[in-house]
Amino acid sequence: MFSRKRGGPRHVRPDDAPQSAALAQSMGDLPPAPDFGPWDSAQAPGGIQRLDLGSLLIPAVEGVEVRVQANPDGGVEQIVLVHGNSALQLGVFAAPRSEGIWDEVREEIATAMKSDGAAPREVDGPYGIELTARVNTPDGPADVRFVGVDGPRWMVRALYQGLAAADPSQEGVLGDCLRGLVVVRDNEARPVREALPLRLPREMAQAAEEHAHDHHHHEDPTPPDVAPNQQAPGVNGRHAR
Repeated sequence: MFSRKRGGPRHVRPDDAPQSAALAQSMGDLPPAPDFGPWDSAQAPGGIQRLDLGSLLIPAVEGVEVRVQANPDGGVEQIVLVHGNSALQLGVFAAPRSEGIWDEVREEIATAMKSDGAAPREVDGPYGIELTARVNTPDGPADVRFVGVDGPRWMVRALYQGLAAADPSQEGVLGDCLRGLVVVRDNEARPVREALPLRLPREMAQAAEEHAHDHHHHEDPTPPDVAPNQQAPGVNGRHAR
């Protein structure tokens, strides 16, 4: 289930003790590194400049704006990459050792969109089955495309909006960002679907503090959720070790 159309399943041994990805790799539990990301931190290639947001390392790509919405404690609640008329929202969640969760998450997203009057459609993509739809937003109808990637004890949920959602061939550098993404899964036993911890880099945290102080009532520029009534993966889950 942890496959990415690149030769063989990504299977992680289902034992009880928390185990780092690096240790898992040394014990032979991880398959050979995939040809493209998102990568687990134990398999990611070096030599690439990335923005460290804790559980996600995002490639620094020229022309891509990184919009981060943080809470007062400095924890990151939302990451959106913007380029031209397209945006890519990223989330990363805890998953079991022995199986992926994208299939069930995708079904729940589809159900939620149907209840809001949308007509979601499943299509094949580089990572497997994707979910596309045209949904209603406060700014009018908008195209969205959900991509899920199952990894060892984690799942990345990527949401394309705008031109890249309607036409995958227009992903451009946003697709490069997803393919260069690295997941750093900690050793904590977490409930399945719990959002993995994200944080602002020190420089961004200081800038955010100054911005919040100077513009206390200024509305955050990060695009709103395309489906505000949709419950994101990360709650009411079973326990993941």
